[in-house]
Amino acid sequence: MIAETRVRRGPTARAAVRLLQAAIAVMFGIGIWYGNSGVATNAGIGLLVTFLPALLRRRFDVTMGVGLVLWITVAMFLHALGTLPLPGLEFLSPYKALDWWDHVTHALSSSLVAGAAYAVIRAFQVHSEHVELPPLFTFAYLLLFVMAFGVLWELLEFYIGVVSTLLGLTEVLTQYGLDDTVLDLVYNSVGGLLVALFGTAYLTGVSDQLAARLSGGASRP
Repeated sequence: MIAETRVRRGPTARAAVRLLQAAIAVMFGIGIWYGNSGVATNAGIGLLVTFLPALLRRRFDVTMGVGLVLWITVAMFLHALGTLPLPGLEFLSPYKALDWWDHVTHALSSSLVAGAAYAVIRAFQVHSEHVELPPLFTFAYLLLFVMAFGVLWELLEFYIGVVSTLLGLTEVLTQYGLDDTVLDLVYNSVGGLLVALFGTAYLTGVSDQLAARLSGGASRP
């Protein structure tokens, strides 16, 4: 019964991924059509990120579960949608009209960063007998990594905003003040915490495949 349920969920999740990718592509087209560099840039980058799992499979023989691919695609879709002016929000973007939208996308994005950090560090741990990380250390490592990445991201947002203003371009990434930055860092930590507590079980397969590649062997899908 469990196996049958998983089989049914697999095609459904893959269909959801394709639908979300198509929606991001439409948003990219809208950004290009209306000359909105913010929408076009965020949707374009997000769309490229959603194809990274396929690139890893074809180029490095590293296969992600469809649930992980959906996780990545949902995060990119919500981020791209957040930059799009919508009629139901008086043609403001969700990032500007909805206070909670930024928090959700930051938590999701930081969970992806934490997931990638865990997959890599566990791959090295499996690959080398000289690397042994206790669970508590791994937990702290994930949180500190996400927090450090979050600080770098906030600096990137600030300087991209400065450059966009100087060049007279539409803002690609927007900051809303110091309070917003602090909240962003808090929700980044929430995403890292969720991965540290619950997400590692779903990333073991990817880590094992990376370890196999490090060892020079064929990865197992």
